Amino acid sequence: MSDLRDPFQRPLRDLRISVTDRCNFRCPYCMPAEVFGPGYAFMKDPQLMTLAELVRIARAFTMLGVQKIRLTGGEPLLRADVPDLVRALKQELRVPDVALTTNGWLLEKLVPAMCAAGLDRVNVSLDALDPAIAGRMNGHGLAPDRVLRGIAAAGAAGLPVKLNMVVQRGVNDGEILALAEFARERGHTLRFIEFMDVGNTNHWAAAQVVPAREIVERVGARWPLEPSAPAYRGEVAARYRYRDGHGEIGLISSVTEPFCRDCHRARLSADGKIFTCLFSALGWDLLGALRAGADDAELVRYVGRVWGGRLDRYSDERAEVLATGEPRAKVEMSYIGG
Repeated sequence: MSDLRDPFQRPLRDLRISVTDRCNFRCPYCMPAEVFGPGYAFMKDPQLMTLAELVRIARAFTMLGVQKIRLTGGEPLLRADVPDLVRALKQELRVPDVALTTNGWLLEKLVPAMCAAGLDRVNVSLDALDPAIAGRMNGHGLAPDRVLRGIAAAGAAGLPVKLNMVVQRGVNDGEILALAEFARERGHTLRFIEFMDVGNTNHWAAAQVVPAREIVERVGARWPLEPSAPAYRGEVAARYRYRDGHGEIGLISSVTEPFCRDCHRARLSADGKIFTCLFSALGWDLLGALRAGADDAELVRYVGRVWGGRLDRYSDERAEVLATGEPRAKVEMSYIGG
């Protein structure tokens, strides 16, 4: 395994690949409909990485130490060849951990293909069980029933499932206990994600952030919790297990308890640009280098140079940045996969 480190001595172990910038939802915290409406210019097919290009680029990252790859979007299941990509990552590149993050709308139908391809885990976004609140959160007024069927299908197929809930005060924080109960009863881990100031269009406000500590207090008052040790170095979620043995929850607290100091994650946009932080403004054009004729060794050197110069620690610096009152341009989450 490569011992590539950035200037803060953070290794490269985790890669998130956005396979498309399109999505069939319009969640306000990610792709607000007033911005990503009918006239929005999504990428055309020639701009996107092909399956073969995805595999070549992923190989370069694995040669530098990446052990976990997560496929995201947009909505990754809108791309028809995702099962083929999973198969290549597992069988050709032998990636130990290949996961998928999805809104779940297409999951029920695709569970058999994803399992056959070798997918290790799936994370499903589920921000509410109440139909009205779920509809507001997905931006289309859609009830969560179809997503719930996808979750059930994945669980029945033996695919480990985690549920992701982005919590916004005054919007869906009243659903915290309902979702915790739902996950407990089905043996799924529920991860609560603080509302983050990702991108430039999601109308982020500090007043809408429900701190991770408050969420732990709310859940723990109903079902007592105790902290769990991280499952691996660089794990972004703080974990708490239920004392009665009925599973655990996770908290991703980028706003109130930043974890930049041990972040091992790179991101690849759907058009093949490397981003070394979720809050970056610019990426490095790895796909451009590949299409210009770079061989595998040159791709490895390219990624190594990018990671070797990585200085990102936005969440640690957020308060200082916001205090200036000057807007800071950041790439949209749907472009680099959250």
